[in-house]
Amino acid sequence: MSVRSSLPAIARGTLLGRRGVREIALIGGLYIFYCVTRTFAEDSLGPAQDRAGDLFHLERVLHLDWEHSINNWFVQHPWAAVPACYWYAAAHYVVTLTVLVWLFRKGAAHYSPARWVLVVSCVIALACYLLLPTAPPRLVSGGYVDVLSLHSDVGWWSTDASAPKGMGQLTNELAAFPSLHAGWALWVALVIRRNSQNPWLRGLGWLHAFVTAAVVVGTGNHWILDVFVGWALVIVAMWLVDPWFADQRERVAVRVAFNPRLATGPTDPVVGPVIGPVAARDPEQARRPREST
Repeated sequence: MSVRSSLPAIARGTLLGRRGVREIALIGGLYIFYCVTRTFAEDSLGPAQDRAGDLFHLERVLHLDWEHSINNWFVQHPWAAVPACYWYAAAHYVVTLTVLVWLFRKGAAHYSPARWVLVVSCVIALACYLLLPTAPPRLVSGGYVDVLSLHSDVGWWSTDASAPKGMGQLTNELAAFPSLHAGWALWVALVIRRNSQNPWLRGLGWLHAFVTAAVVVGTGNHWILDVFVGWALVIVAMWLVDPWFADQRERVAVRVAFNPRLATGPTDPVVGPVIGPVAARDPEQARRPREST
């Protein structure tokens, strides 16, 4: 038996394809870097609480100080609070990864710009976490309740945000501003809108964005402005990334406009599968032999 044949299919790049294995390694490496780097942020609670107070003061000026009412509603309704805890702890990763896989299968013209929006938004958010550590509502006095901690007996998370039990040291609890939970949820809605015409799929994307916004505030993990700035961060990242992929989007538009096939054709490594309008065909013409030229 050859050495090559004894290697796992995924290691040879034949199970997912070399590009798929490379993307998994890249995203995994970026996520590990993000998590590890985030732990080097200043962990002094006092200054972080002061920044949270400034943020809340700005919210009061803008009449956006809704955190206490939303948090209190979740505390009083465990039937909603427990699913919200699972949503906060899991949907951020599961839904984002699912959409990334969907885009990857559609082709690089769909996947690459969306992936780079995530990368850019993470880099900007990480800079905010390192330079401006901000306490979430659950770490500020004022009657806010840590809903995940309240229901930690029903899930895998502990009292340290959404980190699994025994791994609280790997998370930065002062990384509240901006909210990447909210930002990535909006990313899901925007990339689905950009890459699908299915109204049900688009609706699910927007539902995910708004439910996530309610959950991160209701569980006591983020301020209202954390959500708005997280949304703005993703929009700015798209604005920065889009010009670099304008040529690929034009190729997609041309292929869609001129492809005469009803069924999905061969997958293009850049454009991906393309579905186009059906070309009308005369039955009589189909029976006539072609004229030689």
